Amino acid sequence: MSSDNVRGYSTPGRVSRTPRVSGTRSIVQQLGPRPDGSIPFSVEFNPPRDAAGEARLWRAAREFERLHPAFVSMTYGAGGSTRDRTIRVTGQLARETTLLTVAHLTAVDHSVAELRSIVGAYADAGIRNLLVLRGDPPGDVLGEWVKHPEGVEYADELVRIVRDLGDFHVGVASFPQGHPRSTDLDQDTHFLVSKLRAGAEYSITQMFFDVEHYLRLRDRAMACDPVEGAKPIIPELMPVTSLRTVQRAEELSGRPLPATVMERLRKAAGDGPEEDRAAVREVGIEIATEMAQRLIAEGAPCLHFITLNFAKTTSEVLANLGYTMSATPAHA
Repeated sequence: MSSDNVRGYSTPGRVSRTPRVSGTRSIVQQLGPRPDGSIPFSVEFNPPRDAAGEARLWRAAREFERLHPAFVSMTYGAGGSTRDRTIRVTGQLARETTLLTVAHLTAVDHSVAELRSIVGAYADAGIRNLLVLRGDPPGDVLGEWVKHPEGVEYADELVRIVRDLGDFHVGVASFPQGHPRSTDLDQDTHFLVSKLRAGAEYSITQMFFDVEHYLRLRDRAMACDPVEGAKPIIPELMPVTSLRTVQRAEELSGRPLPATVMERLRKAAGDGPEEDRAAVREVGIEIATEMAQRLIAEGAPCLHFITLNFAKTTSEVLANLGYTMSATPAHA
């Protein structure tokens, strides 16, 4: 999931927006227990860069259809680098599968007029669930943020824009360890609450590898605002499949993996000239399974998996948790 922005404290006493009555399924409505009593899960896809990548995405989507996720989300390239393909494929997922599809929307390099146009394009494609983020500077998660001259500075502004455009359900990002640009965790928590007050219905966390960070985030949000803090905070997981994936995980999260996690992965990799990728993958799946089990026990509303457009690894974690694949997708 793309990173969000950091802002100072929200305006005291700001009144939360009242949710509209909507005919569109929302993410929050999808978070009840599944028929077998398990909690929901969801998956994140990335925009395909070419025809081969698009074919891989569709293979993964069809596999996940048989596992019945609560929803799937599609990230958004910084600056709209893959905008047309992203909007087209996201719309196809919504129309041609049984998957409830969430589109990411970032403010990077976009004017307000362009952002409204993108939201309109998603609406035309049948997308009414959006995950709103300020986004990262292109090419550098921690680079200097430069606001578009006619754009928005903060994610709560973008939440309001989307909510004012019509019948949309909006989610935002949250950060278990705080955003790297936060001065402290209290500031980061107040900013999350400001986005929820602006009309967001839930948040999805940045990925993490220590469940305690998620639990403390949840506690902080409730302490800051018992009403807004009670909105669902969905934890994001990424099963590690190689030491190269570790590097990618750290780039995406902006945080190093915990020492205990790295020790297990390095031990599995071995001391040879090449890492034992099969062993690393096995341990990565074990770690993700253990984290998911703890999150379920602690009452997480859903498990959200970064897939990198592959189904196999996430499916194995879900199998470890007792989720089963049906012969055919459920009816939309």
